[in-house]
Amino acid sequence: MAEGGRAEPEEQERGSSRPRPPSARDLQLALAELYEDEMKCKSSKPDRSTPATCRSPRTPPHRLYSGDHKYDGLHIVQPPTGKIVNELFKEAREHGAVPLNEATRSSREDKTKSFTGGGYRLGNSFYKRSEYIYGENQLQDVQVLLKLWRNGFSLDDGELRPYSDPTNAQFLESVKRGETPLELQRLVHGAQVNLDMEDHQDQEYIKPRLRFKAFSGEGQKLGSLTPEIVSTPSSPEEEDKSILNAAVLIDDSMPTTKIQIRLADGSRLVQRFNSTHRILDVRDFIVRSRPEFATTDFILVTSFPSKELTDETVTLQEADILNTVILQQLK
Repeated sequence: MAEGGRAEPEEQERGSSRPRPPSARDLQLALAELYEDEMKCKSSKPDRSTPATCRSPRTPPHRLYSGDHKYDGLHIVQPPTGKIVNELFKEAREHGAVPLNEATRSSREDKTKSFTGGGYRLGNSFYKRSEYIYGENQLQDVQVLLKLWRNGFSLDDGELRPYSDPTNAQFLESVKRGETPLELQRLVHGAQVNLDMEDHQDQEYIKPRLRFKAFSGEGQKLGSLTPEIVSTPSSPEEEDKSILNAAVLIDDSMPTTKIQIRLADGSRLVQRFNSTHRILDVRDFIVRSRPEFATTDFILVTSFPSKELTDETVTLQEADILNTVILQQLK
C-alpha cells in the first residue's frame, strides 16, 4: 500500500502539468475585471451640459425615431457601435426612441422625396396610445444638423447658442427625452425632423461665411452660370455689417412672423417680418444678405407642400406662409 500511496501523488504531479480547466472562481475574477473596465469607460463620458455623439465615417449611423406630438416626430442619428453609450442618445432611447429599419432609413436619405408609406407614431404611457399614420400624409422631412461645440451648439450654419442659456438647455433636454423641441415644431409645421448631431467639442465655434467667387474662364450663355460658393471664417465686424445691410424694418405695433429660408447653397437664413410684408420683401432680404444671388435667377417655393410663390406682390399672410420654411431654388 505504501507504494500505491507513493504512486498516487506522482499521478497527481503528472496531472498537474496539464492545462487546468477554468474554475468558478476564475470566471468570477474575469467578470469582475470586465465590470471594472466598464465602470472606467462610463466615468469618462462627457458632462451632461454638453452632450455629444461621435460619428463613424465608415459605418452608417443608426437612426432613432420618437414623437409624441400629433403631427411631428424626432429622427436622431446614433453612433453605430462603441462601448460607451453617449448620455444624450441613452436618455433619448430610454424615453421611447427606437432604431428605424433599413428600408425606412434608405427612404430618408433622399431629401427630395416625401414619405409615401404608412407607419406607427409612438404614443406615451400617460395620455395616448401609438397610432398608425397612413400614406396620404405626405409631408417632406426636414433635415437639421446639430453641431456641439466647446462653447455651445449651433443648428445648421446658424449662430452659436451657449449651453448656459436656459432656452438652449431646454432645447437639449427635449432632444435627450427623444422629443422634437418646441422650437423645431413651430418651424416644420407637422413634418418629421431628421436631427443629425456632430461632435465638435474640441473646437471653438467659428461661423462660416459664404463668399462669392467671381467667374473666370470661358464665356457662358446668360442664365446658365451657377455661382460657386466657398465657405470662409468671418470676423465679427463683417458679420455685423452684413446683418446691418440686410436689416428688415419691423413695425412692432403690427403682427410679426418668423420665416426660415433655406438657400440653394445649403445654408439657412431666419428673419422676422411683419405679416404685411410681401414676398418681394423676402426676395430683397435674401439678395441683401447674400449679394452673390443678386445676379442669379431664382424662385421661392413653399416646403409643405411644395408650391412656387409666383405672385410676389401678395403679403406673407395672404400667401399663408407665416412661421414656415420656404426654399430658394435656382432656375
